[in-house]
Amino acid sequence: MNSLRLNGLRKLPPGFRFQPTEEELVFQYLKCKAFSFPLPASIIPDLNICNFDPWDLPGELGEERYFFSMKEAKYKTGNRINRATASGYWKATGSDKKIISRRNQVAGMRKTLVFHMGKPPHGLRTDWIMHEYRLVNVPNNDFNLANNPMMQNYLNHEMEKWVLCHVFLKKTSKKSSEEEIMQSFCNKNRNKALGHRMEPKVYNFMREKDAEPSSSSSASSRSDITEVSSSACSRQ
Repeated sequence: MNSLRLNGLRKLPPGFRFQPTEEELVFQYLKCKAFSFPLPASIIPDLNICNFDPWDLPGELGEERYFFSMKEAKYKTGNRINRATASGYWKATGSDKKIISRRNQVAGMRKTLVFHMGKPPHGLRTDWIMHEYRLVNVPNNDFNLANNPMMQNYLNHEMEKWVLCHVFLKKTSKKSSEEEIMQSFCNKNRNKALGHRMEPKVYNFMREKDAEPSSSSSASSRSDITEVSSSACSRQ
């Protein structure tokens, strides 16, 4: 399958979607990247995730994006990882999830992070989410490491360099105020139309019949009054 290149990123042809499972991300992509094996597809770019705010990352804003990123130490001395960007920082939430293979082996972990605007610890939580995958174990049967501790240490060092980041904007179920107003307006008009169409129109024929004598009697009373007043004027 041939991929297209747009703004320096490889994109799949129209109609195709990159929707790997977590197991595939760890065992087929991250593992191959860390140990310099051929990748199944050159679809995931390399970049330093902390050099970008989430909305400035390469790719389409509304799509889920994947990146290989090397861990960057927050300080020269220490093991803390830098998670700060120009506008905020990524903050871990919840507990890490184990990624287990079909052989029932734990070889990866997934850390969930939420992007916060501002400076810690008073940052403003956003809807940007990142799943960070890392390798935690190198199976001996993949590299014949049972009698080679030096190679084991080297691979462990290489394994800790890389992470695979899955960044996306969480979809919220709450509608915007404009959508709520429009929906309420549409529902109101719809109910009004239904009520107008379904409400039967009742004619009270008895009332109309009763109303006729009253009108004639009032007319006769008016004529009587006219005759009395005219006769009075003639006598004068």
